[in-house]
Amino acid sequence: MLGVDISSTSVKLLELSRAGGRYRVESYAVEPLPPNSVVEKNITDAELVGDAIGRAVKKSGTRTRTAACAVAGSAVITKVISMPGNLSEDEMESQIQIEADQYIPYPLEEISLDFEVLNPSESDPARVDVLLAASRSDNVDIRVAALDVGGLQAKVVDVEAFGLENAVSLLLDDIGSPHVVAIMDVGATTSTLSVLEDQSIVYTREQLFGGRQLTDEIQRRYGLSYEEAGLAKRQGGLPDNYEPEVLQPFRESMAQEVNRALQFFFSSSQVGAVDHVVVAGGCASISGIDELIREKIDTPVSVANPFANMSVASRVRADALANDAPAMMIACGLALRSFD
Repeated sequence: MLGVDISSTSVKLLELSRAGGRYRVESYAVEPLPPNSVVEKNITDAELVGDAIGRAVKKSGTRTRTAACAVAGSAVITKVISMPGNLSEDEMESQIQIEADQYIPYPLEEISLDFEVLNPSESDPARVDVLLAASRSDNVDIRVAALDVGGLQAKVVDVEAFGLENAVSLLLDDIGSPHVVAIMDVGATTSTLSVLEDQSIVYTREQLFGGRQLTDEIQRRYGLSYEEAGLAKRQGGLPDNYEPEVLQPFRESMAQEVNRALQFFFSSSQVGAVDHVVVAGGCASISGIDELIREKIDTPVSVANPFANMSVASRVRADALANDAPAMMIACGLALRSFD
């Protein structure tokens, strides 16, 4: 399956293969989205998003036509519930359908629901802990429809946070195996802090901060269109005062946001420190950002690269992939669903 991550500004598409225990990037593409076709992670125009998916498929050269996509964590209700351990999967499904209205504040006919058995319950070995995930069906259906317009069939609709959790396993060789790792995903409009304890997400919080603030400032200061400003931000060619007067203040703001997000986490949990911080998302590609954050929070910091230990097919431009790598974490986690 292709992993297809639909963010607020672009579609990211990734195809992986596996031989032995090693993954290979077979194809990938990043395609910008028309303005306002996705607003705060909600698709407002399935046709426009689908057209962008179609362009990404064509650009990537893939022949695969099945895909995994994801809904935003804010659109999902998750709950760990306890169930008798001797139920078959069908019996468990029937039981959950009966009990689901206790946990979900919407009529059952308006939601899409799934569950996964996690492990035996700590309090009672005869019972099991079951993860329940539910989202309004229109969140799911509009993603399926956008993939359909793009010529793809949705096989899996996941949750962004679980996609991220999936991809973190690829980073552990390079960052050791920290007990508590925080991932700050700084996108175009939203930053999401996810904290994982022993590779399971225990905390997620979104805040409004992202790379669009830098693009807006470039646009305002240098009299460029939004598209020109975005291009200049990625490709360079801006005046000499850009680095000290525009980019450096943004870097400082980003380090401050990471620090603030962590302080929120510490104040609301029993955990007083994290062992490692991973910076992901498009803004993680800004040079020197990991050093600056490390100085501010006095914790080891690295930039996400889920492809560090993968080989790359000859048709994939390795330099472009390396540049986009920090923004590909969710797409990568979704592509890994092929091997479940």
